[in-house]
Amino acid sequence: MGFPKFWARSATTEVPATDVNPSTSDVSVIHDGNLTFTIEKAENGSKPSYQEAVGAPVESKSPLGYHVGWITVIFLNVNQMIGTGIFSTPGTILGSTGSVGLALIYWTIGFLLAIAGFSVYLELSSYFPNRSGSEVVYLEQEYPRPRHFFPVSFAVFSVLLSFNSSNSIVLARYVYQIAGSTPTDWQLKGVAIAGYTVATIFVVAHNRYSLWLTNLLGFVKIVTLIFISITGLVILGGNVPHITDPGVNFRNAFEGTTTNGNDLAVALVNIVFSYTGFANAFNVVNEIKNPIPTLKRNGAISIVTVGMLYMLCNIAYFSAVPKAEFARSKETAAGVFFVTVFGPGRAEKALNVLVLLSAFANLLAVVIGHSRVIREIGRQGVLPFTKFWVSTKPFGTPAAPYLLLWIVTFIMIVAPPAGDAFQFVVSLATYPNGIFHLLLTSGVYIIRYRRKRLGLPRPEFKAWNVVVIFYILLQVYIIATPWIPPKGGPYAGSVSFWYATYCVVGIAIIILCAIYYVVWMYLLPRWGGYKVRPEILSVDAQGAVTHRLVKVPLSEVEKWDEEHDEAGHLRRRRHVHETSSSQGDGNDQEPKIV
Repeated sequence: MGFPKFWARSATTEVPATDVNPSTSDVSVIHDGNLTFTIEKAENGSKPSYQEAVGAPVESKSPLGYHVGWITVIFLNVNQMIGTGIFSTPGTILGSTGSVGLALIYWTIGFLLAIAGFSVYLELSSYFPNRSGSEVVYLEQEYPRPRHFFPVSFAVFSVLLSFNSSNSIVLARYVYQIAGSTPTDWQLKGVAIAGYTVATIFVVAHNRYSLWLTNLLGFVKIVTLIFISITGLVILGGNVPHITDPGVNFRNAFEGTTTNGNDLAVALVNIVFSYTGFANAFNVVNEIKNPIPTLKRNGAISIVTVGMLYMLCNIAYFSAVPKAEFARSKETAAGVFFVTVFGPGRAEKALNVLVLLSAFANLLAVVIGHSRVIREIGRQGVLPFTKFWVSTKPFGTPAAPYLLLWIVTFIMIVAPPAGDAFQFVVSLATYPNGIFHLLLTSGVYIIRYRRKRLGLPRPEFKAWNVVVIFYILLQVYIIATPWIPPKGGPYAGSVSFWYATYCVVGIAIIILCAIYYVVWMYLLPRWGGYKVRPEILSVDAQGAVTHRLVKVPLSEVEKWDEEHDEAGHLRRRRHVHETSSSQGDGNDQEPKIV
């Protein structure tokens, strides 16, 4: 299927830029064996990128504008990390680990994992600082052969499983808690759809204002967690009379620690879930001026801020609520804390309002990030109706991706019945996602080796090897641990059927992606007598540019290849090839500039 030989130094060519029309071959081209790298630059102040020609073309001017400043970088991450997790999962994590001491260690591990993941994403973004979409771009460039395999596979996965049904249901639950009533299943689903629809309207209507709203709600989140943290310190200082022994949970802190592998695995997965979102700002890289320095500084601030507040909130919870009661709190951890400290009534209702705002801000941040992922998949040319996905008309926002996300979420809220089916659907995306993240992190070394062989400049940021390996091991752990049986046997998991069903179905989805790719890229062209080729398409005057994959009859392939380069640009200059041997002095020569 045309995998490149990474160990051989191959023929190279570099062609200088000569034209400024985005439909023509206006970029330098470097050939390396069967790989072709284009050198492109955008107007976001980033350095030129070297990307394999199979990738979507760089949009030199972002059609979504440059509205993502340093504050928005912080709050895009903060809003996705702080959803409802810190208000609910601490009780679950304590129940899984069995002790306060181990629970706090796990929260520390989660912080380290977020820093490691952020470092990996920052290095990858420094290689491609002029493209949004994060994982879409990184997988595409790490594994460019077979052509379009990863774009197609990740597209199918993202389109089918890019729903936010669980977040919407959580938001709806808090609406009814504030109202003081118990909803039916369909009432809950109706409010969930309404909440998601409101979030979608905000982000579709105006790009800049929706980002401002996420910033405002993110500030409310931070203030809420600071309030809980300060309350905990007041309690530890002995200033709350009805809490007579605030340090009781910290004495013999490791008493009751579990040794059950499944429990420990569940605890770590919950920790990872609580930090999910540390990479959300990487989805909007091409909308950030001077993206790498901005992301490096402010992305780190977001993780450090969230990590400190998570730890202080956990200490506050443990200082107020007896260990046994808190371990049983499940989804109401923060509620138990507020009732213990302030009593039932207004304080509890105020907390529910704050958690509701937090859940809504989380929806906004997730939808904004996912929309860029879907749009970048559209720009790869692997979805039908290319212009539809890429265009930013009529409001200067990616309306088509937002519409897709709304439709898929609507279906996933309405279709599965409450209970096992809904829990299964929610869990379904986690296993394929873990596999893609393992490939993404391992691919860092492929890009490093490839760039070193070509003599390309050092990126603006490079993660330490120990950090990359640490994050790889985390992905292996996340993929392996779901197979550990729960304490009560194979049918004692979160659903009534076999506990690892979602893992098997997740693997089946990836296999189906591969089968679809083979049929679409090899069998249909063979039966139809054509080849698939990319071409560059300018979508609108706002700067939207995309790949469009076209069917070229076999009789016209030779002419097409003469008129277009590998990226799909029309050729307007001569190609002169300078070959060098895979052995001897040729290995040390820089690519010839023609």
